[in-house]
Amino acid sequence: MPKTKKAKNEQAATASGASSQAKSQVRSSAKSPAESSAAPADSQKSQLMTEVKSPKMSKKARAADEKGLDFARAWVEFPDPADDEQVFRCDLTWLTSRWNCIFGSGCQGIQAGRADDGCCTLGAHFSDEDDEQRVAGHVARLTPEIWQFHDEGREHGWISEDEDGDRQTRPYQGSCIFQNRPGFAGGAGCSLHILAIKEGREPLETKPDVCWQLPVRRTYEWIDRPDDTRVLQVSIGEYDRRGWGPGGHDLHWWCTSATSAHGAGDPVYVSYGPELTELMGKAGYDRLVELCEERLASQLPLLAPHPADPAR
Repeated sequence: MPKTKKAKNEQAATASGASSQAKSQVRSSAKSPAESSAAPADSQKSQLMTEVKSPKMSKKARAADEKGLDFARAWVEFPDPADDEQVFRCDLTWLTSRWNCIFGSGCQGIQAGRADDGCCTLGAHFSDEDDEQRVAGHVARLTPEIWQFHDEGREHGWISEDEDGDRQTRPYQGSCIFQNRPGFAGGAGCSLHILAIKEGREPLETKPDVCWQLPVRRTYEWIDRPDDTRVLQVSIGEYDRRGWGPGGHDLHWWCTSATSAHGAGDPVYVSYGPELTELMGKAGYDRLVELCEERLASQLPLLAPHPADPAR
């Protein structure tokens, strides 16, 4: 779990207690969209290889679809089994919810009129140089059969800088240059995602950090305890509209609190197992699974269920 360790070893801290590395990573994530950070089920994998077209919702229907931001949540905190100077704080309301990515199957997109982009409209900011170099290694294996804009990317580049000078995947013709459009023979959706599926990899291996992490949000905060000890608190929760910063409220639609995106057979902690393992380490994820299973096995009514989930 190199990013968490790197954050903990930073000497400087912000006023809120988060390390400089953690602050930088959260900032990168908040600025960039992603398609889907989960390894899809077989039906979703095959869907990525075919033409997709999301049905459009009216403004009234979109407003009714999203359940808002402020509701009761069940959080659990536990020590990292692999690091006694670190604790996890996890949102069980989100992690046991039935959310799943509905790209191409009802996703309305973050920009009006571009539902087929999903949340890839703006391109993806790299979290650091290692992230960019890792992605570059996979881009080198993309072919014209997998990547619709292969020739454009090879000739004119696939990286650009935003107004702040931060590096990101290049927006091209209204969306990320790696986003194959509907009708492309190699499959609509992220070409780096398609590459991973074709090679039998997890998409988290080939895609920028922010793309495979969304819509799970990992944040850091140094906690000073009454006995003068200090611990790094790593929070794992829902990347809702607020996670994007003030601009998140202007998104055309966002899926995490949308009822149309809450109907999966498996809860998030299961469907996002590879991603959560990467974010927490295997020991941390295994403990999270135990706590989620205990929550769902209770005979009592579920405490603080996600309001977008189907009624149980």
